[in-house]
Amino acid sequence: MKAVLLKGFGGLEVLTVGEAEKPVPNDEQVLIKVAATSINRPDLVQREGKYPPPPGDSEILGLEVAGVIEEVGKNVTGWKKGDRVISLVGGGGYAEYAVAYANHLMPIPENMTFEEAACICESYITAFLNIFMIGEFKDGQTAILHGGGGGVNTAGIQLCKALAPNSKLIVTAHPSKIENVKNLGVDLVIDYTSTDDFALIVKEFTNKKGVDLILDHVGAKYLAPNMNSLAYKGKLIIIGVISGIKAELNLALMMVKRQQIIGSVLRSRPVSEKGEIVSEFTRVALPKFADGTIKPLISKVFTIDEVADAHRMMEEDKHFGKIVLKIQDI
Repeated sequence: MKAVLLKGFGGLEVLTVGEAEKPVPNDEQVLIKVAATSINRPDLVQREGKYPPPPGDSEILGLEVAGVIEEVGKNVTGWKKGDRVISLVGGGGYAEYAVAYANHLMPIPENMTFEEAACICESYITAFLNIFMIGEFKDGQTAILHGGGGGVNTAGIQLCKALAPNSKLIVTAHPSKIENVKNLGVDLVIDYTSTDDFALIVKEFTNKKGVDLILDHVGAKYLAPNMNSLAYKGKLIIIGVISGIKAELNLALMMVKRQQIIGSVLRSRPVSEKGEIVSEFTRVALPKFADGTIKPLISKVFTIDEVADAHRMMEEDKHFGKIVLKIQDI
């Protein structure tokens, strides 16, 4: 099968398109003929050799797929050959075929293209898991979502607007993305290039109360202003550390305000746990895609042969929403 392969680890030059062995599903899996996948930042980190797939998963890049079931494992029920599906995968999305566990599958809403569907699993499930399942974000509360314009950020904004319509959202963004973020209905957008301490702006906006939840992928650089921005009993959920892994923490402030810091990743969770997350997302959030309330934001669609250009676009942070990789016509 055609697939994106790595000639070692490193920059864009290690990406190549070639032939790989077609995967074989086990008894609990299905084989999916992949129409499209998407580019996620962990793909770039894996390409650099810093984020290996979980044991047993494909070494091929790609954390989600949209396509059609080609083959069903003998213990799989509820799914059949020809079903249009999307799924999280531990690896293997950048290929014509991928295997996925049956309990990680979701049906593609009839109104969605494969390219749109390829945007859902990694970004929207990550946002849903951390904001609503772990963060227990409620309607009427206030949140900060860092990284305005990225896939998880835009997914988080859309999910909050759909599932907690009376919530208040604060987003930090680069100046080039501020207007697009505002157009998503965000209450306050902070230009992170013009302030060293967004906590001061947050305190003014919230009348010194602070926010109930922060979703952060920046890490060390933002720890202090994040904690200063949190309200009493507020939660900081860290899903990335692009600015570093070490920072000082004011434990006294954290104790007095009964704040929580929670680290979270999706890829390395056990198969059964990811199945439970997918089940809850299917129940609560997927209907919002089916009825058109949420429409995935696609920045650009690349072909599999343009994979280096797709990675370059993410590296240069020129996207708003998702970068899609079209694998084949189905």
